[in-house]
Amino acid sequence: MKRFLLFAALFAAFFASAQKLDKETFVYAVKGADTLRLDRYTSPSPDSRMSPCLIFAFGGGFFTGGRDESHYVPYLEYYARQGWTVVSIDYRRDLKTAVERQTLTTENFAPALARAIDLAVEDLYDATAYVCAHAAEWHIDPTLIVASGSSAGAITALTGEYGICNDRPQTRRLPAGFNYAGVIAFAGAIFEPCEELNWVRNPAPILLFHGDADRNVPYDVVRHGSNGFFGSKYIARQLTERRAPHWFYSAANTDHSLAGRPLFENRREIDTFLEKMVLGRQPLLLETCVTPLDAPAQPKEFVMEDYVRANFIR
Repeated sequence: MKRFLLFAALFAAFFASAQKLDKETFVYAVKGADTLRLDRYTSPSPDSRMSPCLIFAFGGGFFTGGRDESHYVPYLEYYARQGWTVVSIDYRRDLKTAVERQTLTTENFAPALARAIDLAVEDLYDATAYVCAHAAEWHIDPTLIVASGSSAGAITALTGEYGICNDRPQTRRLPAGFNYAGVIAFAGAIFEPCEELNWVRNPAPILLFHGDADRNVPYDVVRHGSNGFFGSKYIARQLTERRAPHWFYSAANTDHSLAGRPLFENRREIDTFLEKMVLGRQPLLLETCVTPLDAPAQPKEFVMEDYVRANFIR
């Protein structure tokens, strides 16, 4: 009987992984010379119930990357097979020209980064509005849309949620009263011209992954003049103080690899977050601290110039 159950479980897992998915590409906006597209992944099913939706924004420092890169596809397909409508989006990469011309410096980094994030958030909102406009046709529940992103995409998703919580003018691009049902950030942060973040109201549940030796996106907070770059540790501390539901997954002596590794290695945590905190609406404060014993000690103290050099100065 045990062998039969094991065989049945393996067969079910194989069948799920082999299940054919539907993938369609749509143009959701045209902005100047940029035609912005999204890929929609769905699992063919006779189920007529409205599905939740996972929107994903790629990483790449706002100057490289793409919505259909091969290392993202298994993550996108996995959640499509779990019954989610998965949408991977383009957004404008406004730092690309500055990097190619080698004109990005520590002196002009702050306004250039702020503009790049602003444009990416605008595109995320427009892609979200496009999904909402097609929600009935695509059998999506518009109250169950989760924003997810890696690195620059995680910055975009977090900043998008922060903008909604603070009722910023850009949010007029979204349907009235819209909010994400959750946010998943793989090594993300929020860059703002302020000393401290100020949430006018609590955000949707957030799952934060970050390594404490990340020199591409701050783990805690670094300040540059009047600007702050607020990483996952800082955000989690604020959310804990506000008793806002979230899960902070922190890895010691770990670099920016947590922008990508959790898409493969931490699906159980992501599954649990989606099941309990998003779909189940359980008000939880969770923190997972992982210390890889085979990881050598890494420097932890970085200043803004270190992040500029790590990301943009070639």
